Amino acid sequence: MKRRVQRSLQWLVLGLGWLSLGAAAQPAGAPAYPAKPIRIVAPFPPGGPVDLLARMLGEKLQQRWGQPVIVENKPGAGGNIGIKAVADAAADGYTLLLVPAGNITINATLMRDMPFNWERDFAAVTQIATAPNILAVNPAIKATTVAELIALARARPGGLSYGSPGIGSGLHLAGELFKREAGIDILHVPYKGTTQAMGDLMGGQLSMMFGAMPTLLPQVKAGKLRALAVTSAQRAPAAPELPTLAESGLKGFDVSSWYGLMAPAATPRDIVARVQAEIALIVALPEVKAGLEAQGLYPVANRPDVFAAQIRAETARWARVIREADIKPE
Repeated sequence: MKRRVQRSLQWLVLGLGWLSLGAAAQPAGAPAYPAKPIRIVAPFPPGGPVDLLARMLGEKLQQRWGQPVIVENKPGAGGNIGIKAVADAAADGYTLLLVPAGNITINATLMRDMPFNWERDFAAVTQIATAPNILAVNPAIKATTVAELIALARARPGGLSYGSPGIGSGLHLAGELFKREAGIDILHVPYKGTTQAMGDLMGGQLSMMFGAMPTLLPQVKAGKLRALAVTSAQRAPAAPELPTLAESGLKGFDVSSWYGLMAPAATPRDIVARVQAEIALIVALPEVKAGLEAQGLYPVANRPDVFAAQIRAETARWARVIREADIKPE
């Protein structure tokens, strides 16, 4: 207990130091942030998870700050149009970007001629929430554990298949990482979306699939699919009976979808720290936490430096998977 208290005090001192450094960088006489409306850019159309999450957070920020928080949808080019708009925006904390993991960690390697570089053009603010995926199989597959599935795949090289919502998608790469870590050969079948892939999985045309928990878990509970594991580092509260892939023998396996907040690169550190602190308070609110969990999301709100380190590590990991699997964009 004493050691835990000492560690908490250390983090508190570090956090205060971060804020004081940022405050020192703020020009004398500058108005307190925020002093005018804030814009959160969602680089996808209205109604999707990025848009819904941006509006949920925007509403709470507006209540707390007393300033309008406007969600601006800027879709196009797989999200790149909206992302580039934020990269080019004034670095004053009044333009923020809400973005899913793949647009930053996967597209950096997969896509050619990217109009931005996240380390050069952005300041990481915080990972807002994470979403574990499920590894599920058709009930006809004679495997009730990950170890049994791997043994079956080794006995039948190329005889099993997995579906994904498209080449280069996060769920495609999850399958490729699974193949590499398990040392097995499974056929990848790309689809135009998750719904089509899930339909063929339930129909027996596919052997297995990695999918978002809110999408697959209802089919698992209905007996139409069998879940073997979750892809996150920890077990998911929505399905605590499911082991992680790491617990199932694939040490270090952690492939969770996430949503994060970023700002233009030169945004003052005190503003970045302020926004992160507000997000941490908001996602801890019972009604927000319940709303996130209803979408299969779990709050994170980590520090900017931790978030940046995570992005770097994931970008490097997916670059290796993409190169080794020789994945080309559609």
